[in-house]
Amino acid sequence: MKILSCMSFVALALAAPAQDGGEGRDDRGLALHTDDAFAGYTLFSPLRSKQVYLVGMDGAVVHQWETDRPPGQSVYLLDDGRLLRSGREANGVFFGGGEGGRIQIYGWDGELLWDYDLSTDERRQHHDVEPLPNGNILAIVWEYRSAEEAVAAGRDPDQVRSQGFWPDSVLEIEPVLPDGGKVVWEWHSWDHLVQDFDPEREGYGDVVAHPELIDINADHRREPPLSAAERKRLEELDARMRALGYLGDDDDEEEDEDEDEGRDGGGRRRMRGGDWLHVNGISYCAELDLIALSPRSLSEIWIIDHSTTTAEASGHSGGRYGKGGDLLYRWGNSRSYGRGSKKDRRLFGQHDPTWVAAPDSKEWSLLVFNNGEGRGHSSVDEIVLPFDVETGFSPPEGRAFGPPEPAWSYTAPEESDFFASFVSGAQRLPNGNTLVCDGVDGRLFEVSRAMEIVWDYRHPFVGTEPMRGRRPSDGPRGGGPPPGGGPPPRGGPGARGPGGRNLTYGLFRGARIAADDPRVARLTR
Repeated sequence: MKILSCMSFVALALAAPAQDGGEGRDDRGLALHTDDAFAGYTLFSPLRSKQVYLVGMDGAVVHQWETDRPPGQSVYLLDDGRLLRSGREANGVFFGGGEGGRIQIYGWDGELLWDYDLSTDERRQHHDVEPLPNGNILAIVWEYRSAEEAVAAGRDPDQVRSQGFWPDSVLEIEPVLPDGGKVVWEWHSWDHLVQDFDPEREGYGDVVAHPELIDINADHRREPPLSAAERKRLEELDARMRALGYLGDDDDEEEDEDEDEGRDGGGRRRMRGGDWLHVNGISYCAELDLIALSPRSLSEIWIIDHSTTTAEASGHSGGRYGKGGDLLYRWGNSRSYGRGSKKDRRLFGQHDPTWVAAPDSKEWSLLVFNNGEGRGHSSVDEIVLPFDVETGFSPPEGRAFGPPEPAWSYTAPEESDFFASFVSGAQRLPNGNTLVCDGVDGRLFEVSRAMEIVWDYRHPFVGTEPMRGRRPSDGPRGGGPPPGGGPPPRGGPGARGPGGRNLTYGLFRGARIAADDPRVARLTR
């Protein structure tokens, strides 16, 4: 499962200053703390900041790290108190929401111990990484395919842009300090495609008959053209994402008249360039040796088998579950594999799938932040998996994967009051409560199973780092401005976007660590 239990801490008593010269707003900070909250420490990294913060239940900072770059996007604390994070490394080929490119480990004292560059013209880490029990790291990685390769694989030529095509992959990396890494396992979505667009192209087959494969045209084929109102909404969403720091600034991207105008996060292509799937989260279950992925562009969650060898992961057989690297399970938008209609859709541009085990470990769930992009409100949903510990998943004949509905969902009493259309996440806590991160607002709150908010905190640290996403390239895919410099974030610290929401406090997500966990014992020494 997501290795949040691997986090540990040593603490210093620090005041909570506003970050990088900005002043925190008076209405931010701790708003509520009841006795029903799960005692611990909360870790987060503002998107436009080089700082990483650890705060107590009173909202006061107990420790912080100064890093060398903004996040790209996730952060964890490991067993020994070291900080694992992804960071932004400029790139001339891959750009868009969730840019990363570096994987780093910092010591508790702030020393940079491992600095692995995973940003080239052929591939770039983005969004999320995941620490494994053996010390290795899983990373989500874009890989470059040319427009010609995409068309040869059955992609509709009208849906391929000049930036090429960037299918997602997963790499398992063994850190080699201080700056090396050995790839010991890999999985590539490119190896598991199907298409029914062109019988003369690769991978032609029956999409409906093969839910274990990924339709290379699933992100656009079943959607009507965007309306004027939808275009306006997506333009506003882009503006919010840029101001928050999730997308690069406008001048980080080349002007391209052929560029896609954008689509929403669930069946409609929205991200610019070649980011086809936009996998934004990865979570590992050690007990089952399974990986959960979150391809936002399809509004689905997927599960793949990590017990395979790399060779098996490229094919359709092998591993504990016998399916090689094919999808074992998918949920949220069955239209993407032709087994449902619009009314059957349950996920809307989601983030952060995490594993949840029943006390006897015989029933497993996934907790997911259901952003609600295009729906108008967010929810946190728990999906009980149709999984048997002996036989695994059994794909239904001709029907969509179940369950038909989440087993538990949190929404605000007035649904529209809780809406984070991008970033964000959720964590199931040991007492049954759920920590929720509204990443757009920089808000972390804890909710009970009975939907009662028992802890509520809006962090006060203004992020002011410019989010430079691109660099010149020596190759034909180059372009973009030089790194460094550039204008400050639009509107400056505390700037507000559409709807009056403050954008410079943005978070990818947050994590809570128990106060009595042995790995945080140094906080009470």
